[in-house]
Amino acid sequence: MKHADVVIIGGGQAGLALSHCLGRAGIDHVVLERGRIGERWRTQSWRSLRLLTPNWLNGLPGSPYDGPDPDGFRTKDVFVHDLETYASRWQVPVECKVEVTSCRRTGGGFALATGAGDWLARVVVVATGHCDRPMMPFVSETRGGPLNIHASQYRSPGELPPGGVLIVGASSSGVQIADELARAGRRVMLSVGKHTRLPRLWRGKDIFFWLCQMGVMAQPLDGLANPESARRQPSLQLAGRPDKANVDLATLQALGVELTGRVRGIANREIAFADDLAAQIAAADAKQGRLLAEIDRFAGAARPGRREPVPTPSARRQRLSLTEGSTGTVIWATGYARSFDWLEPSAVGPDGELAHRDGITSVPGLYALGFRFLRKRDSNFIGGAGVDAQAIAAEVSSYLDRKGRQAA
Repeated sequence: MKHADVVIIGGGQAGLALSHCLGRAGIDHVVLERGRIGERWRTQSWRSLRLLTPNWLNGLPGSPYDGPDPDGFRTKDVFVHDLETYASRWQVPVECKVEVTSCRRTGGGFALATGAGDWLARVVVVATGHCDRPMMPFVSETRGGPLNIHASQYRSPGELPPGGVLIVGASSSGVQIADELARAGRRVMLSVGKHTRLPRLWRGKDIFFWLCQMGVMAQPLDGLANPESARRQPSLQLAGRPDKANVDLATLQALGVELTGRVRGIANREIAFADDLAAQIAAADAKQGRLLAEIDRFAGAARPGRREPVPTPSARRQRLSLTEGSTGTVIWATGYARSFDWLEPSAVGPDGELAHRDGITSVPGLYALGFRFLRKRDSNFIGGAGVDAQAIAAEVSSYLDRKGRQAA
């Protein structure tokens, strides 16, 4: 049996940032990582992926970005290397290849079971990330037909079977994968649901410059008019390209990508698409227009800017046969759910999500970090997780001061 005052579950940017903060405060702790540092960046993304946020926004506690290209976008491989360097520099006590299979409340803290032995801790921080369990609706109805994979399983155009590709979902991953496949000469169809369109640059600045300057990224959840709607907002339709070009439905159509509505059902080896493409495009363009108008007012622009609306195809496919052979792959860019069946049951809400307020659960000594809207709008962004880590470290320190810091 091993002991620590604090066990952090997850060795990504959130867990490493919290370790730095706890280490600076002299708090005994360990980071348990089921794979390697930054495992999901390594194994659940395509080979050419770059970060969506510019380098200046991706600093972690104790290590702000100080490189030569603040407005550039790091590749995922460079970012993983940076995480390893961060862990080494700050001597993060991380144990890799240690998966936590159970975490239960005990009289004096928490008992954790892992494949490498058991732990006792006074405090546990869940930093397992927002992108946990891939969601693939309707996948059982498509078995025996084209290759079905989640976006997290896609690696490169050359690693897919021959034939056309249907991508379901037009948020960040969906549009980037569609762009890469179309540029590689693949025939691509994109099933479009609710999405958030934004330009990469606006008035000569990265869109995140304006969102940060206006305080949008730091908005707390309880400061929003409709918090639940904000939680459900799709990821931004952006890409971190070296040329800072837009990747959206307009640019994809220019590459020959066929757009259609959202998937509404699959029966008899045939996918049915909703006739809602025009409405989805109009809603995204209207929301974008409102935000850009706010930016223009904030910037004191004498003349507001305007982006051209996305053209809606006049002819839109309503059905796609999975047996006629033209489609070789279906990629589900349909997001993720979280799985907490291993965690103290009283900490999990009726919706299956970890129940908390600002990262503090109702279970004494149990905290969360790195999840979407944990404390504010950017809580699951790299830099945002770093800021939240400082706040959670302060909460942990206060809790241990009340309980005493002798390891369990």
